[in-house]
Amino acid sequence: MKIEAVVNAEIELLTAIKNTNVSVLEKILHEDLLFNLPDGNTITKEFDLASYRSGKMKVDALEASDQIINLIDDTAVVVVTVSLKGAFDNNPINGAFRYIRVWKQFEESLKVIAGSCIQLQ
Repeated sequence: MKIEAVVNAEIELLTAIKNTNVSVLEKILHEDLLFNLPDGNTITKEFDLASYRSGKMKVDALEASDQIINLIDDTAVVVVTVSLKGAFDNNPINGAFRYIRVWKQFEESLKVIAGSCIQLQ
């Protein structure tokens, strides 16, 4: 696994989130994904995809910065700050969030297997 592949996968993921591209998200997110939200809830791939399909999750603006990538065998751990503006279920989301995402190399591609985010003050 190369850093460039992880950087490109992150760009593909964030672009898919920004454009509500569910087919790309389906491909990138692992079937057994677990993701912790800032409120402490843990969601699955299916929950995440459903929130985009239904229009509950709306992203107006998204910008990533301060990215750190550690490669460990066939796994990459990414820490990144994302400035996000949008809404979930008509509740505004506006602020900076610190994400940690775990990518794993499978035969066909890199997939997100786990993640978590917190809101920065």
